[in-house]
Amino acid sequence: MRGRPARVALCLLVLAFSGCGYHLLRYGGALGDVRRVTIQTFKNDSYEPGYELVVTDALLREFMRRGALQVVKDPSQADLVIGGRVLPIRTVSRSFSSVDLALEYEVQVKLDLQVKRRDGAAVKLDENALADSELYTASADVEAMRKNREEALHRVAGVLAERVHEALFERLMP
Repeated sequence: MRGRPARVALCLLVLAFSGCGYHLLRYGGALGDVRRVTIQTFKNDSYEPGYELVVTDALLREFMRRGALQVVKDPSQADLVIGGRVLPIRTVSRSFSSVDLALEYEVQVKLDLQVKRRDGAAVKLDENALADSELYTASADVEAMRKNREEALHRVAGVLAERVHEALFERLMP
Protein backbone atom coordinates (compact mmCIF):
# COMPACT_ATOMS: atom_id res chain seq x y z
CA MET A 1 0.00 0.00 0.00
CA ARG A 2 2.87 2.40 0.68
CA GLY A 3 4.15 2.19 -2.89
CA ARG A 4 0.81 3.06 -4.46
CA PRO A 5 0.78 6.78 -3.51
CA ALA A 6 4.29 7.15 -4.91
CA ARG A 7 3.28 5.52 -8.19
CA VAL A 8 0.19 7.72 -8.44
CA ALA A 9 2.28 10.83 -7.77
CA LEU A 10 4.81 9.77 -10.41
CA CYS A 11 2.05 9.17 -12.97
CA LEU A 12 0.53 12.57 -12.25
CA LEU A 13 3.92 14.23 -12.59
CA VAL A 14 4.58 12.52 -15.94
CA LEU A 15 1.15 13.52 -17.23
CA ALA A 16 1.59 17.12 -16.09
CA PHE A 17 4.93 17.52 -17.84
CA SER A 18 3.85 15.73 -21.00
CA GLY A 19 1.02 18.20 -21.55
CA CYS A 20 2.95 21.42 -20.96
CA GLY A 21 5.28 21.30 -23.95
CA TYR A 22 8.45 20.24 -22.12
CA HIS A 23 10.46 17.55 -23.82
CA LEU A 24 13.97 16.14 -23.72
CA LEU A 25 16.47 17.50 -26.22
CA ARG A 26 18.51 15.02 -28.19
CA TYR A 27 21.81 16.36 -29.43
CA GLY A 28 22.89 13.26 -31.32
CA GLY A 29 23.07 14.18 -35.01
CA ALA A 30 21.40 17.54 -34.47
CA LEU A 31 24.44 19.50 -35.60
CA GLY A 32 24.68 17.85 -38.98
CA ASP A 33 28.20 16.86 -39.95
CA VAL A 34 29.76 18.85 -37.08
CA ARG A 35 31.30 16.53 -34.49
CA ARG A 36 34.31 18.39 -33.08
CA VAL A 37 34.76 21.99 -32.01
CA THR A 38 37.69 24.10 -30.91
CA ILE A 39 37.29 27.28 -28.91
CA GLN A 40 40.10 29.74 -29.36
CA THR A 41 40.98 32.27 -26.67
CA PHE A 42 39.03 35.45 -27.25
CA LYS A 43 40.66 38.83 -27.77
CA ASN A 44 39.92 41.42 -25.10
CA ASP A 45 38.84 44.85 -26.34
CA SER A 46 37.40 45.72 -22.94
CA TYR A 47 39.24 47.37 -20.07
CA GLU A 48 38.46 44.37 -17.83
CA PRO A 49 41.78 42.52 -17.39
CA GLY A 50 41.50 38.80 -18.05
CA TYR A 51 37.83 38.84 -19.01
CA GLU A 52 38.61 37.18 -22.35
CA LEU A 53 39.74 34.13 -20.35
CA VAL A 54 36.52 34.13 -18.32
CA VAL A 55 34.43 34.12 -21.53
CA THR A 56 36.61 31.47 -23.22
CA ASP A 57 36.45 29.26 -20.12
CA ALA A 58 32.66 29.66 -19.87
CA LEU A 59 32.29 28.54 -23.50
CA LEU A 60 34.60 25.56 -23.01
CA ARG A 61 32.70 24.48 -19.89
CA GLU A 62 29.32 24.84 -21.61
CA PHE A 63 30.34 22.77 -24.65
CA MET A 64 31.88 20.08 -22.45
CA ARG A 65 28.86 20.06 -20.13
CA ARG A 66 26.38 19.65 -22.96
CA GLY A 67 28.44 16.97 -24.70
CA ALA A 68 26.90 17.52 -28.14
CA LEU A 69 30.35 18.10 -29.64
CA GLN A 70 33.79 16.85 -28.76
CA VAL A 71 36.00 19.77 -27.71
CA VAL A 72 39.47 19.56 -29.27
CA LYS A 73 42.50 21.84 -28.91
CA ASP A 74 43.84 21.62 -32.47
CA PRO A 75 41.78 23.74 -34.93
CA SER A 76 42.90 21.52 -37.82
CA GLN A 77 41.04 18.60 -36.20
CA ALA A 78 37.85 20.58 -35.57
CA ASP A 79 34.75 20.76 -37.75
CA LEU A 80 33.91 24.11 -36.16
CA VAL A 81 36.24 26.85 -34.88
CA ILE A 82 34.87 29.43 -32.46
CA GLY A 83 36.72 32.63 -31.60
CA GLY A 84 36.16 36.33 -31.39
CA ARG A 85 36.45 39.43 -29.26
CA VAL A 86 34.99 40.76 -26.04
CA LEU A 87 33.81 44.24 -26.97
CA PRO A 88 34.13 47.15 -24.50
CA ILE A 89 32.08 46.48 -21.37
CA ARG A 90 29.64 49.19 -20.34
CA THR A 91 28.77 49.88 -16.71
CA VAL A 92 25.78 52.11 -15.98
CA SER A 93 23.98 53.03 -12.75
CA ARG A 94 20.44 51.67 -12.65
CA SER A 95 18.90 52.69 -9.31
CA PHE A 96 19.53 55.54 -6.91
CA SER A 97 18.88 56.45 -3.29
CA SER A 98 16.94 59.55 -2.28
CA VAL A 99 20.23 61.50 -2.10
CA ASP A 100 21.38 60.42 -5.59
CA LEU A 101 23.76 57.68 -4.55
CA ALA A 102 23.87 54.70 -6.88
CA LEU A 103 22.36 51.57 -5.32
CA GLU A 104 22.72 49.24 -8.31
CA TYR A 105 24.89 49.12 -11.39
CA GLU A 106 24.48 47.13 -14.58
CA VAL A 107 27.31 45.60 -16.60
CA GLN A 108 26.61 45.13 -20.30
CA VAL A 109 28.73 42.65 -22.24
CA LYS A 110 28.72 42.06 -25.97
CA LEU A 111 30.75 39.56 -27.99
CA ASP A 112 31.95 39.75 -31.57
CA LEU A 113 31.89 36.04 -32.36
CA GLN A 114 33.44 34.31 -35.36
CA VAL A 115 32.33 30.75 -36.04
CA LYS A 116 33.82 28.94 -39.03
CA ARG A 117 33.32 25.48 -40.45
CA ARG A 118 36.23 23.31 -41.53
CA ASP A 119 35.83 24.53 -45.14
CA GLY A 120 36.12 28.17 -43.99
CA ALA A 121 32.42 29.00 -44.35
CA ALA A 122 31.25 31.43 -41.68
CA VAL A 123 28.30 30.53 -39.48
CA LYS A 124 26.22 33.56 -38.55
CA LEU A 125 24.48 33.60 -35.18
CA ASP A 126 21.58 35.63 -33.90
CA GLU A 127 22.91 38.93 -32.51
CA ASN A 128 20.68 38.56 -29.43
CA ALA A 129 22.73 35.53 -28.38
CA LEU A 130 25.87 37.65 -28.21
CA ALA A 131 24.91 40.29 -25.65
CA ASP A 132 23.68 40.25 -22.07
CA SER A 133 23.69 42.35 -18.93
CA GLU A 134 23.51 41.82 -15.18
CA LEU A 135 22.74 44.03 -12.20
CA TYR A 136 24.97 44.18 -9.15
CA THR A 137 24.68 45.97 -5.82
CA ALA A 138 26.68 49.10 -5.09
CA SER A 139 28.63 49.28 -1.85
CA ALA A 140 30.63 51.85 0.08
CA ASP A 141 33.20 49.08 0.59
CA VAL A 142 35.40 49.14 -2.51
CA GLU A 143 36.35 45.47 -2.19
CA ALA A 144 32.71 44.38 -1.82
CA MET A 145 31.75 46.45 -4.88
CA ARG A 146 34.59 44.93 -6.92
CA LYS A 147 33.51 41.43 -5.90
CA ASN A 148 29.86 42.16 -6.79
CA ARG A 149 30.91 43.39 -10.23
CA GLU A 150 33.20 40.42 -10.80
CA GLU A 151 30.41 37.97 -9.89
CA ALA A 152 28.02 39.77 -12.26
CA LEU A 153 30.58 39.50 -15.07
CA HIS A 154 30.99 35.76 -14.43
CA ARG A 155 27.22 35.26 -14.51
CA VAL A 156 27.02 37.12 -17.83
CA ALA A 157 29.79 34.95 -19.30
CA GLY A 158 27.87 31.82 -18.30
CA VAL A 159 24.62 33.07 -19.82
CA LEU A 160 26.38 34.07 -23.04
CA ALA A 161 28.02 30.62 -23.28
CA GLU A 162 24.60 28.96 -22.96
CA ARG A 163 23.13 31.26 -25.60
CA VAL A 164 25.98 30.66 -28.04
CA HIS A 165 25.61 26.90 -27.67
CA GLU A 166 21.85 27.10 -28.23
CA ALA A 167 22.21 29.47 -31.18
CA LEU A 168 24.72 27.10 -32.82
CA PHE A 169 22.41 24.17 -32.18
CA GLU A 170 19.53 26.00 -33.89
CA ARG A 171 21.67 27.27 -36.76
CA LEU A 172 23.37 23.98 -37.61
CA MET A 173 20.38 21.69 -37.17
CA PRO A 174 19.79 19.79 -40.41
